[in-house]
Amino acid sequence: MRLSYYFTITLLLFIVSCNQQKTPTDPIEQRVEALLSKMTLEEKIGQTALRGTSSRVKGALPEEMKEAVRKGHVGAFLNIMNTDYVDELQQIAVTESPNKIPLIFGRDVIHGFKTIFPIPLATAATWDPKQAENTGRISAIEGTSSGINWTFAPMLDIARDSRWGRVAESPGEDPYLGSLMGEAYIKGFQGDNLTDKTSMVACAKHFIGYGAAVGGRDYNTAIISDPLLYNVYLPPFQAAIDANVQTFMSSFNELNGVPASGDKKIMTDLLRNKMGFDGFVVSDWNSITEMIPHGYAADEKHAAELASNAGVDMEMTSQSYEHHIKTLIKEGKLEEKQLDFLVKNILRVKIRMGLFENPHRDKKHDGHLYSEKHLSLAKDAAAKSMVLLKNENTVLPLKKSQKVALIGPLADAPLDQMGTWCFDGEKEHSQTPYMAMKEKVYGYEAGLKYSRDKSTSQFKKAIQLAKKSDVIVFVGGEEAILSGEAHSRAEINLPGAQEELIHELSKLGKPIVLVIMAGRPITIGNIKDEVEGILMAWHGGTMAGPALNDILYGNIAPEGRLPITWPKSSGQLPYYYNHKNTGRPAKAEKFVQMYDIPVGAWQSSLGNESHYLDVGYLPEYPFGYGLSYTQFAYSNIKISKKEIVENETIEVSALIKNTGKVEATETVQLYIQDVIGSLTRPVRELKDYEKVFLKAGEAKRVTFTIHTNQLKFYNRDLKQVLEKGDFNVWIAPSAAEGLKESFILK
Repeated sequence: MRLSYYFTITLLLFIVSCNQQKTPTDPIEQRVEALLSKMTLEEKIGQTALRGTSSRVKGALPEEMKEAVRKGHVGAFLNIMNTDYVDELQQIAVTESPNKIPLIFGRDVIHGFKTIFPIPLATAATWDPKQAENTGRISAIEGTSSGINWTFAPMLDIARDSRWGRVAESPGEDPYLGSLMGEAYIKGFQGDNLTDKTSMVACAKHFIGYGAAVGGRDYNTAIISDPLLYNVYLPPFQAAIDANVQTFMSSFNELNGVPASGDKKIMTDLLRNKMGFDGFVVSDWNSITEMIPHGYAADEKHAAELASNAGVDMEMTSQSYEHHIKTLIKEGKLEEKQLDFLVKNILRVKIRMGLFENPHRDKKHDGHLYSEKHLSLAKDAAAKSMVLLKNENTVLPLKKSQKVALIGPLADAPLDQMGTWCFDGEKEHSQTPYMAMKEKVYGYEAGLKYSRDKSTSQFKKAIQLAKKSDVIVFVGGEEAILSGEAHSRAEINLPGAQEELIHELSKLGKPIVLVIMAGRPITIGNIKDEVEGILMAWHGGTMAGPALNDILYGNIAPEGRLPITWPKSSGQLPYYYNHKNTGRPAKAEKFVQMYDIPVGAWQSSLGNESHYLDVGYLPEYPFGYGLSYTQFAYSNIKISKKEIVENETIEVSALIKNTGKVEATETVQLYIQDVIGSLTRPVRELKDYEKVFLKAGEAKRVTFTIHTNQLKFYNRDLKQVLEKGDFNVWIAPSAAEGLKESFILK
């Protein structure tokens, strides 16, 4: 029971944590003030500059870059991947710049540096924060060996639309699960001591609402009511602050008409004054000057005025601060004390990192790149992230005696299995499904050259192989480039001719296991009935192949659970489990499918409920769903009392039994519904869960303790309230099932 989370959320936006309080006698603050007092206006502006190049750019270090550091006109760099350049720039900063202020070196180290772990959405599917912590820790150990001491991760955007390309980088759709994952990533990246040689400062992004981009189109407008913002989108970011995250990133999007990078209400009033953040905020790439095409800033100078006054401390790549802050101060449009505030936030983090004492990377620290331990942890994470969605006729696990035909464009795609945001991962180190299984399978044919391939020229070879097999394993999905930033899709089915190839293979009458490697849920309505097994393997990273081998052959049982609702079609999106009922909630007994409507039917003869005539009202698979190689029975739910008052707890429990023949782990989930509220409440909200390992035939009573803090929410006045009334509670294997009890809050 993670009660600490709920006590934290109780304080959300109202009380600044004690560890965020700063006093004039604080030694760090004294150092900050002393440094600031010696800095010229130009040097202050320099600290706000994050310079560097695109991750694709290579070449010699420009002389003007060195000179800027020498003058104290740069505060941090990104994408400087030549360690000699890192060393040289830092040496110039700490020996030749006016105040010897060290640099920070940033990089997008999202789910691995060299050893690549599963994409964040896949890691969320483990429902195991330790996997996120391991990802962050290994990323930091490897990345700091190249001088990187700042990563632009974790992304904490709640995502309810799988069309959005960056859903791959998100923790999914639930604020509770997302908060736990975010805390764990930060702990892994930063370690226990920010001054340690392997500590990599984390960056909570994107603040705020980026995951609610209209239509799932990247960079698009977000429209979020204040209660929804507070109840769903903010909790992971508050959890990040409580986990001691040192930096935030402003988002590209506008929220309710104002671009985040120019929104003082968001960046100062909310993030700093209410949530208690005292690190520094960096803009996203060019997001300050992008306020011009947004139609919010008239020009670059106006953009600098808006962002600096809003409270964005450091500007990534664009140079509006450098070009215009001095003039803005002279014109009275920006007070120098506001610039001082921005600079102090940056200096504070640099001091906490211990950069003034130890500015240089440890040249003896080799990062243990691709070490046995790192690869083992990556394999474990990949295996635990895989979600078994269908297993008709117990097609899985595969039997060693079976002739297995391995087919599909991602069965041997070392680059693509790493997924999005893998700037430093090397495909030569990827272990693919074919590599891991080639000694076991009867044969392998790709059938398609890549996931988008529309050519049927290789179908014949794949079909000939399949004819000789007992079972077909088809590894398909999306190439890595089809998800991630700026890679939104209107239709999220299998691209290219993959569906066509599966149709042809199904004509052979052989059982087919579909393995999906992708950065998002994939709509499978056209092929679902043609395959016996479906396994979501996501983009699993360097060790995806061996992990898949272990799952397919039953060395371990799948235990992944969906962190996001899986839609039947793109037309259902956005879709999320914690929706509202509406005045006419859809029900099975009233639903009429489009093709069942009589010709000439009277207009009011249907159920008139909240559904689609063609795909109904249910998803393909609900949030929290996942099968195993065994079966779990839920029974005998018990509740300790039927009435509760404020500041009390109540216990609810159920008996969970492994009724199959295989030992496995079940993720037992606790959902609550506030039946009547001053604002309508979701049909269910995840409040807790427990992963339970059970041997074959073993049963265990799983007990959850519910505190009244877990029943609070933000009302339309943005006051956190605890409202009396009826509550439903479920102990469940997913958001669509479970044993139900109820109680009353008096």
